[in-house]
Amino acid sequence: MSVRPLNILPVRRCRYTNILLGAIALLLPVQAWAQANDAAYCVELGELVRRYVGSPGSNGDTRLNFATIEAIENCSKGNTAAGIKVLEQILRNNGFTLPKRTAPA
Repeated sequence: MSVRPLNILPVRRCRYTNILLGAIALLLPVQAWAQANDAAYCVELGELVRRYVGSPGSNGDTRLNFATIEAIENCSKGNTAAGIKVLEQILRNNGFTLPKRTAPA
């Protein structure tokens, strides 16, 4: 029967914990960047829809339907996934090519 040194197990566990914590620390900024990128993209889509899609309003501006208004509000409230989905579909349905997502400034 071989005897295993007791101090090897805690060192390995500590090393794996450090690697895991390091990976998490690296991924957090990526997630924050992705959220900021989604928010900027959502705003850009909303501006395009406001400018080019809708029916003519009484004072020369564009009147939006309720789904569009709700999607733009979702963007402003941080629910970018829902807002982007609707706004992209509205732009596609009206023959627009979607803009590329860019990094936030």
